[in-house]
Amino acid sequence: MIEEIITSIITLLVGAATFLVGMNLMSGGLKKSTGKSVKRLFKKTENNRFIGMGIGAAATALVQSSAATSVMTIGFISAGVMTVFQGVSVILGAYLGTTATGLLVSLSSLNISKYLLLVTVVGVVLMFIKKDTVKNIGEILAGLGVLFVGLDLMKGAFPDGGELTKQVESLFEIVKNPFLLLIIGTIFTALVQSSSATAGIVIVMVGQHAIGLASGFYLVLGATVGTIITTVLAGIGGNTNVKRTIAIAFADRLICAIIGTILVLIFEEPFVNFFSSAFGTLQFGLAMFLVLYNILFMVLVAPFLRPIVTIFEKIIKDKEAEAKQKAIHFIDDRLLNTPAVAMEMVRKEVTNMLKESFINYKLGYEEIVHQKFEASKELEDREDAIDYINNRVTDYLIQLSNKVTLKDESSIGSYFHMVNDIERIGDHAVNFHEKAEKMSQDDLKFSENAQKEFKTMTTVIEEMFEIVINNLETNKFENLQHLHDLEDQTDKLKLTLSDKHFERITNKKCHIELSPFYSTFLSELERVADHLVNIGYAFVHPTGDEEVKEN
Repeated sequence: MIEEIITSIITLLVGAATFLVGMNLMSGGLKKSTGKSVKRLFKKTENNRFIGMGIGAAATALVQSSAATSVMTIGFISAGVMTVFQGVSVILGAYLGTTATGLLVSLSSLNISKYLLLVTVVGVVLMFIKKDTVKNIGEILAGLGVLFVGLDLMKGAFPDGGELTKQVESLFEIVKNPFLLLIIGTIFTALVQSSSATAGIVIVMVGQHAIGLASGFYLVLGATVGTIITTVLAGIGGNTNVKRTIAIAFADRLICAIIGTILVLIFEEPFVNFFSSAFGTLQFGLAMFLVLYNILFMVLVAPFLRPIVTIFEKIIKDKEAEAKQKAIHFIDDRLLNTPAVAMEMVRKEVTNMLKESFINYKLGYEEIVHQKFEASKELEDREDAIDYINNRVTDYLIQLSNKVTLKDESSIGSYFHMVNDIERIGDHAVNFHEKAEKMSQDDLKFSENAQKEFKTMTTVIEEMFEIVINNLETNKFENLQHLHDLEDQTDKLKLTLSDKHFERITNKKCHIELSPFYSTFLSELERVADHLVNIGYAFVHPTGDEEVKEN
């Protein structure tokens, strides 16, 4: 008896493994044949939930993998190509599309299933043909055939009156709690990462009378919840919209499965009678139960999809967006109706933006010159904030431009140029950071002589920062000639320091590997000075023309 059970278990495991190999082989061939078509389908998603669901179902039926559809959808959402609403629509449709595998499995109950095994031979022959299109068709057919081989093996593990069949029947006589069966189906699907595999095994077991049809209902309902694990894994580390999409998909699957379990529990006898007699065989009945369940709940959820998305947008807040919004200290849309006050707030916001870029400049300088990386995360977060301020101030100025006097129109032009130059200074700071990391990876560091030379350059630049910040804070146009002279000084220092560096290279007092880093950094310092003089002169000339002298 024990030997028979062990043999049956081995047969079941081999059958399940063969079934999964067949599924993967068929899925691989389908992806290669229809991959581009699926991507084109995704690009056609609109804000119509039924179109999204239809595309998700069609794409999954094509590639025989809700996981593949979900992963692609998550990728599109992460890239900003799809909204949460569109993504959820597609993923919910994918869960309907995956029921096609259950229908395929149910064919094993028909007499034609033995002949379907022959497609393996045809598929393998086609796989040896060099033409890619034919080879892909061969993979599909071979996979389909291997899938039925696996089903046949699994069926063989549960012969009528067999010991394993009796043991499983006894087990499910004890484990009759619908919610426990739901959990078992969920856990098993999460482990194998395939609801199709779970449904396939359960359909075979029901067909071989190892378990009852009612137990099969609860197990496949659990599979609809467990299948979300692939989507969750695909979204690890994703942005806020990805997290919202996964949360909505999981909540939908879980709530629908619980409601479905309760309904089956209440109407268990009518459900069993209907699905065991209406579709010819128990296997096909269970497969159709899964199809109808997914269609029903997809239709029920669809009208509430947009409100659901809105609720989850409030529950799962975009922390990055909130952090960026906190970077704004002064401008406020409510002040747009009082242009004079709004203009004053713009000046303060631009001053704040310049101060932030100055901090990042100093942090980036410390990283590349002295390789101090303690504040790297702070630098990156501040750069995001600077970019956000730039966009927010630019939008604000556009709205304000229709409300101000002719005199203030010139100031708006100045501010447009200022924020652009300030944003570029922030970019240079990030470039310092990135080059510093590269130097650290290559075990390169500037010599003490080079550090002292850079110090002479940055002392001049920091003085320029202070002049421009002071002018913005006081709203006065002072020391512009001195600012111009300091910028000239940085130009001369660039030439002088470059000569000294190449002299050290010639005398082999410096590593040649450092040369590109030294030259690029020196050029970027000089560019920061250029941006500062542009900002300074933008006070009196919107284009930042440094030739304009203070009166």
